[in-house]
Amino acid sequence: MAVGGFAGDSSKAPSASPKLSISLACLASKASRSITHQQDRAPHFSLIATPFTSPSYPGSQTYTLSIDYHFFAGLRTSKEKPTMAMVLDAFASYIADTIKQMAADEVGMLLGVTGEIDSLHDKLESLRDYLADAERKRITDRTVQGWVTKLKGVMYSPPGGDPLLFCLRHPMFAHDIGSRIRKLNKRLDDICLLGAAFSFIKLETYQDYRTGRPSAADRKTDPVLERSAVVGEKIEEDTRALVEELTKDNDGIMVVAIVGVGGIGKTTLAKKVFNHEEIQHKFEKTMWLSVTQDFSDVELLRLAITTADGKLPATEDKSMLVPALLNAVRNQKFLLVLDDMWSDRAWTSLLNAPFSHGAPGSRIVITTRNETVAPGMRAREPYHRIDKLGPEDAWTLLRKQAVSGEADGLDIDLLTDSGLQVVAKCDGLPLAVKVMGGLLRQKGKHRHDWEMVLNDSIWSASEMPEELNYAVYLSYEDLPPCIKQCFLQYSLLPKGGSFSRADIIGMWISEGFIHGSSDDLEELGIKYYIELILRNLIEPGIQYIDDPVLNMHDVVRSFAQFAARDEAVAVQSGENESKVSESEGLDWSSLEAQKALRALICVGHVNIKPGDSLVDFPCLRTLILHIYSANFALLVESLHELKHLRYLSIRNYDISCLPENIGKMKFLQYISVGGCQQFVELPHSIVNLGKLWSLDFRGTRINGIPRGFCALKNLRRLRGFPVQVDGDWCSLEELGPVGQLRDLYLSGLQNASATSSASKARLSEKAHLTNLYLQCSSVLWVDGLIKDEEGVSEQRQIKEVFDGLCPPPSLDYLSMSGYFGRQLPRWMTSTLLASSLRCLRTLWMEDLTYCTQLPAGLC
Repeated sequence: MAVGGFAGDSSKAPSASPKLSISLACLASKASRSITHQQDRAPHFSLIATPFTSPSYPGSQTYTLSIDYHFFAGLRTSKEKPTMAMVLDAFASYIADTIKQMAADEVGMLLGVTGEIDSLHDKLESLRDYLADAERKRITDRTVQGWVTKLKGVMYSPPGGDPLLFCLRHPMFAHDIGSRIRKLNKRLDDICLLGAAFSFIKLETYQDYRTGRPSAADRKTDPVLERSAVVGEKIEEDTRALVEELTKDNDGIMVVAIVGVGGIGKTTLAKKVFNHEEIQHKFEKTMWLSVTQDFSDVELLRLAITTADGKLPATEDKSMLVPALLNAVRNQKFLLVLDDMWSDRAWTSLLNAPFSHGAPGSRIVITTRNETVAPGMRAREPYHRIDKLGPEDAWTLLRKQAVSGEADGLDIDLLTDSGLQVVAKCDGLPLAVKVMGGLLRQKGKHRHDWEMVLNDSIWSASEMPEELNYAVYLSYEDLPPCIKQCFLQYSLLPKGGSFSRADIIGMWISEGFIHGSSDDLEELGIKYYIELILRNLIEPGIQYIDDPVLNMHDVVRSFAQFAARDEAVAVQSGENESKVSESEGLDWSSLEAQKALRALICVGHVNIKPGDSLVDFPCLRTLILHIYSANFALLVESLHELKHLRYLSIRNYDISCLPENIGKMKFLQYISVGGCQQFVELPHSIVNLGKLWSLDFRGTRINGIPRGFCALKNLRRLRGFPVQVDGDWCSLEELGPVGQLRDLYLSGLQNASATSSASKARLSEKAHLTNLYLQCSSVLWVDGLIKDEEGVSEQRQIKEVFDGLCPPPSLDYLSMSGYFGRQLPRWMTSTLLASSLRCLRTLWMEDLTYCTQLPAGLC
């Protein structure tokens, strides 16, 4: 049994087998807290439209704007240079397949352009076999990079400017579509003639990822695997030494520094120390803060308050946030880890004052690659410097990453000689060894495959910047094109942003990176996500039970952004802090010239003035606005202008509703207003969004939903659904016809009036449901006492409601909070549990005040 809100030790992976783990939050103990659910919660203070490249300026506050153009959406920058960051062979394959399908559907015949469509399809078919070689060579060859950019410009920017595929699907454009395709064919011919000079070779063609070569993801069923820890006696010695130093009796507040180059294992060592049993028992509070290079003062303070279990003010005012943090740590003996410090500014100008009020014996641990940070924070000398791995430890780590099963281990031991040569090329860097292990895991256990990796020409590439890692390059080149694009897109998200797996996959689908039928897109996205984890290109960060948040190491991120170089427009608000203050932020009007943006992510403070709108971004497919602005609601009023929008995520303290005309946005698939504390109402027209897959309004004040909600039959994820009663109608009835749900969060169940209302939700019939959250608030407490007869009746009624919410056998995760019945629902009794919840792996129960006993046989 796991106690404390996370299934098992969250520093370790859950088992791949469907074992049931139970968390009782009401019994949570401090000792169960773990690093993986505390780091990286602060959003990166930046403005970004994926994908981007941006130089790093230590100590600067950077806003980055960049552009993602594909699907034939046209763009010219101020230099008339097309900018886009799609993996070319993946895109060409998608376009060719789409055009082929259009021809099969007789769209071309309808428009009178059948011959031109066939010609375009044939050109793309002949091109795509060679584009993998072009994509590989462009990384280190600027001439090839220029040719690839021109080809992308032709493909993304057809004559006329409107997205070509959109025109093909809409006969209203029939009057000139033939002319557009003819001109596009001619431009492709010209570009192909130029490409002949490069003598591209036909590499092994990647088959469709759904049916092609076995992937790393195919070999494991669980996406979060504990294979990432650095091994060897050295790290164990370092861990013991640091734990001993931190737990010595010393009345002062001491700073301890872990110093080393990127990818050497500083964070791994800090995690081992943080999760050490002696540390967890020694300190009253243990806190972890990841300090991004261009952090926001406000977000870092808010994160610190939350991590310290303090009371978070609903304000951006630092003069109120600092005292709130001080109160949270006052007279508390704490351990604070500040991970990835690039300068000492976060400490000296922001955190030092409040944390200096902690109890004697408190400790601060910092990890940094910058030699000047430790003395700037007056860290105790000597600093703990991380050494490179020796050959034996490096081979042990590589083997651990490459082995996919016990049987493989014996075969891989026969490859020790090749493995030692591989780790020698990694120069003792744990991250490089892990990435190579992920790659070799994909290759399997054949000597020939290992030697091909060992002898790959990438190891001797000379045109790549010295600071970039060749192991990451090798792993990237081995990815199927469809996953390459997802990897590049992930690297462009704000570092430290709390984007969950569901968020990431939703963006991939919205951007068109995942191809398949509508029924399997999410499953494919999960497969891509697992593949990137198994290759150690991304790694689990915050470990929420049902939806982990991922990290990407700076070394990996640097390569990914290099791979997308020259394909973005970057906007700098200033090269140092003296030029722009945090309170000034970035002006929204400075973005309006970028009229062909496809994806825009704004995180931080943005100045919005009356008259600013979204009308200048008609091509947007993904829009994420997690920003602070007094006039934010004015901006949202123009949402309906974004006719191509698929993904919408808003987080703002002032917004109270979405515009009523949002129902006109027929392509919307994902909407999230979670955390908008003043949000009170969903527009009635939302029931017209028939393509909607995901709707999240947790953490809002919505207490009702519009009638007709049952029309949203394609919903897969519904979080924050309020139970509302109006006469004979209950909102639970609206869920009955919504049969595709995978993830459902019901709140306010105390409002349900009868079992009949609950049973009309037909949860037991939802064969795909895997995650279920049942939340209610007790109505029984009056000055700490239970109302007698009325209380008994209400307890009986809430049990009947829960009885009617019997989930299907497919359920994997169940959360119950605030339930005030005296007995658990009938479907949770010991006699029915095995049949009704046979797939359940995680059970979270919180504030079940009147239930005194779990069903027999549950544990």
